[in-house]
Amino acid sequence: MQRRNAAVAQGAFHVSPVFIERAEGAVIEDVDGNRMIDFAGGIGCLNTGHRPPTVMKAIHDQMDRFLHTSFNVLPYESYVALSERLNAIVPGKGPKKTILVSTGAEAVENAVKIARAYTKRPAIIAFEDAFHGRTYMALSLTSKTHPYKAGFEPFPGDVYRVPYAYCYRCSYSKEYPSCDVFCARHLEDTFKRVVAAESVAAVIVEPILGEGGFVTPPAGFYPALTEICRKYGILVIADEIQTGFARTGSMFACERLGLEPDLVTMAKSLTGGLPLAAVTGRADIMDAPGVGGLGGTFAGNPVACQAALAVLDLIEKDNLCARADHLGTMFQKRAKAWQSRWELIGDVRGLGAMQALELVKSKQMREPASDEARKISQYCYEHGLITITAGSYSNIIRLLMPIVITDDQMNEAMDVMEAAIASICEAKATVATLV
Repeated sequence: MQRRNAAVAQGAFHVSPVFIERAEGAVIEDVDGNRMIDFAGGIGCLNTGHRPPTVMKAIHDQMDRFLHTSFNVLPYESYVALSERLNAIVPGKGPKKTILVSTGAEAVENAVKIARAYTKRPAIIAFEDAFHGRTYMALSLTSKTHPYKAGFEPFPGDVYRVPYAYCYRCSYSKEYPSCDVFCARHLEDTFKRVVAAESVAAVIVEPILGEGGFVTPPAGFYPALTEICRKYGILVIADEIQTGFARTGSMFACERLGLEPDLVTMAKSLTGGLPLAAVTGRADIMDAPGVGGLGGTFAGNPVACQAALAVLDLIEKDNLCARADHLGTMFQKRAKAWQSRWELIGDVRGLGAMQALELVKSKQMREPASDEARKISQYCYEHGLITITAGSYSNIIRLLMPIVITDDQMNEAMDVMEAAIASICEAKATVATLV
């Protein structure tokens, strides 16, 4: 850690002081020989686990052939094959096309470029609590100020933000279902008071908020939102970077939430751990930029392309979508009991293996319990479980365990998490008694 502090800029953060030596499946081993269960999954990049054998073989086989040519100079078959595969599985109507890039933020930036090229409109609408990346256009779409945006201003313009369907903290003080998904229908009012509909190229949305707290919108939200966008000729960009590739119990979260996107951005678990991202969408939209308008030196790296093809095979062969649902059911059963037992657990939510606990100081007031979330995360890594937090208030414990985790490992991890919550709640109770 002393070497890290001396050599690495402080902005390159990490959530634990654990330095990894090796990993397999859902288990990591640090440089001191401690074995830990991984509930962070490289921030959602390891749905198929650490080092799956078939993915490793695909990587090695490609390394024996060539590492890089740049697709813009010398194309290769794996880029085409992966594009064909994504075109076939990504939700949305009609023929599709794909471009490959290197990171999720790049995918978002290119989706915005494509949407603007197709519609000839400048404006993009994003949501509160959204996270779309750290490059400048992506940061303008990202919501959370600290640590992501503060001090890096100004950001690209023509980005407008509206409240998300966050029922636990409704921006309009309404209740579902009597609200009739007012948050979606309020988009019409945005066109009257904030930005004209005919100026809007696209609405970009995470089907389930990622960094914003694993918030799943209620039924009816996306059908209503999509209907309004279609009415005004506005494209819908689904950011499936964290929700994709079996995490939510389907290949893409759109499939379970009634969202029909025009463009889909993907990254993270696409390759099982290598940098690769994609934008897939309607062919006529994807072809709006001219020849040479899209690309990048490392975009669609051949090693990463082969890894991605192996990942897609593995998800299908091992039915990881069903496995994700099973893990979600396991967690929900335990977490609902925690919620009944402890005042700290304000909300338990999730879809498939994308699960979260929202921590509050009291269930009545719902004041975010950010310090408690940090303490729980620390307790967990001190007792063999790597976790990460989320949310605009950093008060949410999110689960991104590899979907290949065994039931025994899952139960062991939840035992640690339960002990962490109990220790925090008992300490608070002791202090209250003394006072």
